[in-house]
Amino acid sequence: MRIRPLLLALAAAALPCALPAQHDHATHHPTHAAHPAPAHPAAADSGFAALQSRGHAAMGVDQYTSTHRFDALPDGGRIELQRDTDDAAGIATIRAHLAGIAQAFARGDFATPAAVHAREVPGAATMAARRAAIRYTYRDLPRGGEVRITTTDPEALAAVHAFMAFQRLDHRSNGENR
Repeated sequence: MRIRPLLLALAAAALPCALPAQHDHATHHPTHAAHPAPAHPAAADSGFAALQSRGHAAMGVDQYTSTHRFDALPDGGRIELQRDTDDAAGIATIRAHLAGIAQAFARGDFATPAAVHAREVPGAATMAARRAAIRYTYRDLPRGGEVRITTTDPEALAAVHAFMAFQRLDHRSNGENR
């Protein structure tokens, strides 16, 4: 039995219960759970709202006021996360998170996406196994950052593309699919 994935799944399931009061995304003031959910159209979907909450816990920024992009590129992929408005603290948080993600992925550690999605993300196991054939490069963007993923290994490339496709779908975000 693999204990770590079980612990990650249990921790991810418990995150919404352990998080502080809901955040009112229209006014950016903390509210109590008795108040209405954020006005974002997807907020009515409890599964998506739970994903957003786990993402906020893992990434440190409000997922409803940040934009994720997952691009599948001919030589790998690109993960982009940026704040929607100028927010120096949020931008710094994103940059630290993505720089850490690049380092973790290079070590074959995909615990953060597993916790955010409450399951192993498609492609992650192969990306971990083929980590020597994949390069992860972080760089700053105006309101956040990006992790560029490159490989010439066909098996690793297919895994990166599967990872990006799942992320795009689950986060309901944009991105290229080449």
